Amino acid sequence: MNHKEKAISLLTPPGYTPDYKVLSEAAIHDLGLDYLCEQVTEKKQERTLFLSILSKMTDNPEVTKYRSDVFADIYRNEAMRDEMLRILDKINFLRDYGSIGKTFEEAANVWDLMHRLDELKDYIQCVEAVFKSLSDAPVQAEGLLRLKEYVDGLYHDNGFSELKKDIAALRATTEQLRSVTVGINLNDRFEADGIGLISINSRYFTKSNILDHFCEKISMKEVIKPDTEWKEEYKFHPFAAETSKMPEIIPVRGIALIPEGDMMEDVPRYMNRVTNQMLSAVVKKLKNVLDRYVSVTITEITDLIPEFIYYVRFAQYIEKLSGRGMGFCKGTLAAEEAGERVMRAKGFYNLKLAAAVAQKQETIVKNDLDFDKRHLVYVLTGANRGGKTTVTQAVGLLFALAQGGIFVPADSFSFQPVDCIYTHFPADEDKTMDLGRLGEECRRFRRIYTDSTESSLLLLNETFSTTSFEEGYFIAKDAVRAILEKGVRTIYNTHMHKLAFDLEELNRFYDSVQAVSLIVKAEGGNRSFQIAMAPPEGMSYAGDIAKKYGVTYEMLVEHEHD
Repeated sequence: MNHKEKAISLLTPPGYTPDYKVLSEAAIHDLGLDYLCEQVTEKKQERTLFLSILSKMTDNPEVTKYRSDVFADIYRNEAMRDEMLRILDKINFLRDYGSIGKTFEEAANVWDLMHRLDELKDYIQCVEAVFKSLSDAPVQAEGLLRLKEYVDGLYHDNGFSELKKDIAALRATTEQLRSVTVGINLNDRFEADGIGLISINSRYFTKSNILDHFCEKISMKEVIKPDTEWKEEYKFHPFAAETSKMPEIIPVRGIALIPEGDMMEDVPRYMNRVTNQMLSAVVKKLKNVLDRYVSVTITEITDLIPEFIYYVRFAQYIEKLSGRGMGFCKGTLAAEEAGERVMRAKGFYNLKLAAAVAQKQETIVKNDLDFDKRHLVYVLTGANRGGKTTVTQAVGLLFALAQGGIFVPADSFSFQPVDCIYTHFPADEDKTMDLGRLGEECRRFRRIYTDSTESSLLLLNETFSTTSFEEGYFIAKDAVRAILEKGVRTIYNTHMHKLAFDLEELNRFYDSVQAVSLIVKAEGGNRSFQIAMAPPEGMSYAGDIAKKYGVTYEMLVEHEHD
């Protein structure tokens, strides 16, 4: 395996070069993806990441399958995802605050090198833990199986087992350091003329009895040694803190010497130089080991952390909603039916409203809807605030979530991916000052119509409703005909019931594709949020509402005479 190339991704299958279309900011808002990501995570950085993933769309079915399989495994294996988060968090910490991957300074001392080896040891343990976590879980997704294979290959290709032995051997060498022997030269006035290293030892010196104080030693002729040979009876005589100072080392003729002056304050710095000098062979070995394993990098694994967190956060969110009685399913790819780009959604609902409904303990209204050639364009009519926008938005969320690999709010969802979702919802007043609202609507519609393809999804919400009915109807009728010509899957919710009545006339122009009237049913003027394929009920909506609030002619006149 060549680890210099992009090793692995949990979002795209191997060999796939991303060719995404990006949802517009308006589409993200119209679909409620920004709101949804706020519910999934409290962290702003994660929200930005999730929106970035969900807004990049492709109709490549392999990408959808790859992602949905990864998510399904992560969702089903809670213990595995929790352990992976813990491990990846540690790896992320090593990347951000450790020295691995940073420039190695030749002047680094033995302790710096040992610290780097400790980090490498931690990294190796993380790699092993990732492999074990994936091995212990019954993963089936191609992405996770490839991750498992990659981690195993990373371990063996970089000789991690040998690196572990080298680390252990080097630590065994340096951990034996327990004391150093220092020689002090004296001049004729018994002043310290220089200090040099004699040896480094694997045992501590032991403190002698106070009667063996240095002053006593130098007053006794028999304790002055004729040479520097080590004797077993040597004892350790520490300097008193108030009189013992050690200054910075001055190397003289290759020997570490220190001049006269304060000594104790610079003991750590002096000992650092002492240790490096005595362990020159070990330091060289440490540098060689680090150079040998310079290819060991945590970059590729840390690149997976954002992708993994994306799946985990959505898994946690869906688990929470499932605990409140919400239903979810894995989206499945539908086979293309004689050139048709189909969708079969059973029992779907709007995820944006799911949390609020669950908290209020209200019943979720589920609906069914299909896209195929005979149901290519839906003109959705119904009472104001009857749920037309909710249904339109819900269909868009099904595609966005499923293509992001996430379970969707439905009993079942079979579909062919879309290359992008285009929305045309009412614009804010401050965005229509120059052209007027109708002019702005026309310009936006022309742009998204031009950008869309037969692989797209088009969601229109009260489009061309800002002018008179006659003008709006004329433009809308031409727009629907153009959509049928292009073959774009579309939901057009509108209050213009005449447009739905006239679909039969529009359908005469086409043999292979059809537009269908879809209604949000009203029962006695009450909102039901239930949709059905049927002719528009038209004035019956107004009649039901008028009766509910007592404003029919008969009821008003009758009330006046009471």
